[in-house]
Amino acid sequence: MAIEPGLIHEITIVVEEEHTAAAIKQDSGIWQLTPVLSTPYLVSLMETAAHGAVIPFLEHGQSGVGAMINMRHKAATPVGMQVRIRAELMEVQGRRLLFKVEAWDEIEKIAEGEHERFIINWERFMESVEKKQGKIKK
Repeated sequence: MAIEPGLIHEITIVVEEEHTAAAIKQDSGIWQLTPVLSTPYLVSLMETAAHGAVIPFLEHGQSGVGAMINMRHKAATPVGMQVRIRAELMEVQGRRLLFKVEAWDEIEKIAEGEHERFIINWERFMESVEKKQGKIKK
């Protein structure tokens, strides 16, 4: 079966302290971070949901990498509340995949946006990473 628009994957989590903005350490004392689901963690969940939609369709030696996310975090979600994240594949252009991503807590829709991923050859990808690591000045 091929990777085609319409693939959907959902994940559900319960927000814990480690998922909150308050758990992110800041060097500056001026930041007062809140005990709600952080935007960076929500972005990670959206990427995970999108990747999960295509994992069953990847060939041996392939993987996927995120390239872009455009997301609006619309509402705060406190610790202890359940969150459902949904990714739907909207477009396939060669190796490029475009997803609609959305999230809801137990009360309301908390986020929506688009996420772009690319299918990669794992060996070639790692070769380019290793090549770049070799250029690091020590």
